[in-house]
Amino acid sequence: MNKLFADIGYKSVNHFGEQLCGDHVDVVEQESGAMVIVLADGLGSGVKASILSTLTSKIISTMMAAGLSLDECVSTIAATLPVDQERDVAYSTFTIIRLNENDTADLIQYDNPHIIMIRNFSVTEYPKRELTVGGKKIYHSTIRLREDDVFIAMSDGCPHAGIGNFYNFGWKREEIAAYMSALVPGGHTAKNLATMLVDECTRLYANKPGDDATACVVKLRKRTPVNILFGPPENRDDSDRMMRLYFSKEGKHIVCGGTTSGIVSKWLNKPIRASLTYVSGDVPPTAEIEGVDLVTEGVITVNRVVEYAKDYLDENKLYEKWSYGRDGAALISRLLFEEATDINFYVGKAINPAHQNPNLPINFNIKMNLVEELSGCLKRMGKHIKVSYF
Repeated sequence: MNKLFADIGYKSVNHFGEQLCGDHVDVVEQESGAMVIVLADGLGSGVKASILSTLTSKIISTMMAAGLSLDECVSTIAATLPVDQERDVAYSTFTIIRLNENDTADLIQYDNPHIIMIRNFSVTEYPKRELTVGGKKIYHSTIRLREDDVFIAMSDGCPHAGIGNFYNFGWKREEIAAYMSALVPGGHTAKNLATMLVDECTRLYANKPGDDATACVVKLRKRTPVNILFGPPENRDDSDRMMRLYFSKEGKHIVCGGTTSGIVSKWLNKPIRASLTYVSGDVPPTAEIEGVDLVTEGVITVNRVVEYAKDYLDENKLYEKWSYGRDGAALISRLLFEEATDINFYVGKAINPAHQNPNLPINFNIKMNLVEELSGCLKRMGKHIKVSYF
């Protein structure tokens, strides 16, 4: 495996007045290390479209995860999906991106807007081979991947945005490509790029989307490790071992918790320079220790990071709070969500006497649950996670 990491993010908006989205995205990792991303767009909108797109993406991703060839998967789904006789279009269209150990990408496209590729921060054309599979026209491309390559897949709700309002014929693919190529140099995550594209589509629809609109972004990045130390070890004699392991790892280092900061300060023989200023009204101030990238309070700060992580995976409505904030939770969130690809947790299981006050809503189980929730959210973001307990 090379040193590239695939950052994958997607966002959808429903047809105005519908409870369910007619588009569906599935991401499946194969045992071989390949990653399969499927974006399916069901005909129409609402329940029927949602069922069709979900069925399509599940069939394709499951077959590919089982090791079947691209031709077998596409043949099966092409033969399975009927064609609407009135409109002469398939009941569900699809786009497949298969990342082969982040070395090459196979793009399989059927009736969705063609994938936009951005390389060296510029829109880049790529070769497409036209195939006929099961009587359906399929486009297949194989691309050698490079660092900072960005692929943008979308349902037709994106180029349809603005019809009869801002544009006579919708937001053309070329215009979408130009819009996104201007955003890519900003260093945004795949999720944020997808969010910005869908939010712009919603604006062009005058906040009443006339179709389901989905964007799925794949961004190739260099692997970036980040290490988090949270809580003192259960056995004090393990402190040195915990510190050695923690500081032996390459990448940035985050320390969470007052007691934990004291242990790090003693081990590094460097003072803690605490700030008394609350940047955010309800997140405790940060501190500084030479040799550590970020020092924050523990449970309250990490709990806020978990809130941001859950929202990031859902509507991403709190983006501005953590993306521009200067408090500890925002700083941790930016490191974990935007920079980190591989995250190592070093979690101490010591019980903090200060947390045993029955009037405080903090206890040992809450701390462990926070680690479990945060690591789970980060895994769903596609990060590689390792948790070590002491």
